[in-house]
Amino acid sequence: MKSNITAALANFLFEYETPRQVVVKNKRVGIVCRVIQLGVLAYIIGWVFIYEKGYQATDTAIGSVFTKMKGVGYTTVNGTERVWDVGDYVFPEQGASSFVVMTNYIMTVGQMKGKCPELPGKFNCTSDKDCEEGEHKRTGHGKMTGKCVNTTKTCEVFTWCPVEDDRHIPNPALLSSAENYTLFIKNSITFPQFNVVRSNLVEGVDKKYISQCLFNKDSDPLCPIFRLGDIVKLSGFDFSQIATEGGAIGILIDWTCNLDLDVKRCLPVYNFHGLYGNLNEAEAQASVGYNFRHAKYYVENNTEKRTLMKVFGIRIDILVRGLARKFDIIPTLTTIGSGVGIFGVATVVCDLVLLYVLPKRDFYKNMKFKYTVLQEEEPVLQTSKTEKELPKVSEGIGLTE
Repeated sequence: MKSNITAALANFLFEYETPRQVVVKNKRVGIVCRVIQLGVLAYIIGWVFIYEKGYQATDTAIGSVFTKMKGVGYTTVNGTERVWDVGDYVFPEQGASSFVVMTNYIMTVGQMKGKCPELPGKFNCTSDKDCEEGEHKRTGHGKMTGKCVNTTKTCEVFTWCPVEDDRHIPNPALLSSAENYTLFIKNSITFPQFNVVRSNLVEGVDKKYISQCLFNKDSDPLCPIFRLGDIVKLSGFDFSQIATEGGAIGILIDWTCNLDLDVKRCLPVYNFHGLYGNLNEAEAQASVGYNFRHAKYYVENNTEKRTLMKVFGIRIDILVRGLARKFDIIPTLTTIGSGVGIFGVATVVCDLVLLYVLPKRDFYKNMKFKYTVLQEEEPVLQTSKTEKELPKVSEGIGLTE
């Protein structure tokens, strides 16, 4: 028993088994095999290694954005001249990555709580019966008092009076000068897996350069200062159109870096996308543009009042996308291993052609597979001990008394 175990263990440790190989000399099958192998090789080298960088590990960026607007605007409405600076036309004012630059507005001055008629055209009435007391319409300005105002033929409501009249939007935009405002973007990112930190204030973008540069895709692609009119133009909008009713623009800062090269070649690329805004009349849809309401409260003669502004503006959303790649032995070996496995496709296809397509498929089957037939042995009749003791009798000789 011990010798059998030792022999089996020795055979397992010191023997090598290889599959049977059959060399088939057939031009068509050989060409099919080489074409498939060349296709797999081109896929691995061209797509996986060169295009997809299968030999590199990847990491996504963690980033932050700081913004600052500059510029002054002036308006004259009903003989009243106003000056608008950053504190007036930027919402919110914290310098976040998403903000609104006001380009147009409708101002309602001196509103105070009370009772006043709705706008003509909204909730028209001929008698008090048409104005149900306590009812509030979704598109109305307040709660109905149950009274019909004869001068306007509209229902009286309890709200901030006088009610806002936003039926006519100023055109051209009151703050058309916003086209010359400038936006400063400061962006920092890190790739934690590779311990790399970068800023859009890259080498060469110093204080002197910033003081005189203005972003241009061709001449100054790394300048972090952008003219608002240029941002709108690069996003595909017309400034005079989007300034009237507002819209939204996305600024994408793209960091795609190959860290196998010098880290100084890891630079930001700015892209501009129009998210939505004014449409042509033929393409008009509901609720175009972008607007919101903003109120400033004050007290006058012990009465609380407010100035309500319906703000039309350009909403700017700054997005950061970062992807860094660097050589790593693990993804390299994984890619090579998967590529070697794909080479097996050629063998499978050629076997199918040999065994099921070619005229001599039966011949190839006999060459590729070795068939064995296991025959059952005939049973041997065992003789008993008594039979063994009987005397043998020669053939042809009978027994005598």
